[in-house]
Amino acid sequence: MQNKLSNRFGVELSFVKKIQELYPNQKIAIIKYSMGGTSIDSLAARDIGSWDTDFSGLNQYDNFLKTVQLALETSDIDKNGIEDKLIPSGIIWMQGESDALFEKSATNYFYNLKKLLNLIRSAFRNKNLPIVVGKISDSGSNNKTLKYANLVQSAQEKFSAYDQYTSIVRKTNSYKYIDKYHYTSPSYIDLGVQFAIEIYKLNQEIE
Repeated sequence: MQNKLSNRFGVELSFVKKIQELYPNQKIAIIKYSMGGTSIDSLAARDIGSWDTDFSGLNQYDNFLKTVQLALETSDIDKNGIEDKLIPSGIIWMQGESDALFEKSATNYFYNLKKLLNLIRSAFRNKNLPIVVGKISDSGSNNKTLKYANLVQSAQEKFSAYDQYTSIVRKTNSYKYIDKYHYTSPSYIDLGVQFAIEIYKLNQEIE
């Protein structure tokens, strides 16, 4: 596996900056696994892959597990000669647009999201690991880009209400877009900050 640089950036930049401000005396490490455009339901996979655990194509869940395993096996993250111990503190999840393109995958989104996020928690051996979900929005290009966005949005709200260790970021409905599918840079920066604030709040409640 080889990392490839992109001309885009994700929410991890502002997320880490803000979370370090909230935990000034802690060493922060993140495990990033993300591929744009992926669906949870294999019915919406197309050629990008799916998080469906039984998917026989490009299986994002399998790749996620490999990424986590590699991270947990790394004993000296900052290479300072001192062994590090990773303590998982939260999951941030921004996904759902691809599932919102098809009625069946959008209809099944709550069940699929619940199953997947609890499996991800299991990978970190913590059934109460805090989760923050970014609520999908629609660019409104050509009137409506994501035909069944309302079904996915409702499922995300339902999961957030159902799971006491989950929060949701709703500010996405005010973000601006650079094209049909991607936010502007200021929007991504703000999203990372909102993720950090919500993760912090959830951990404070658990403590």
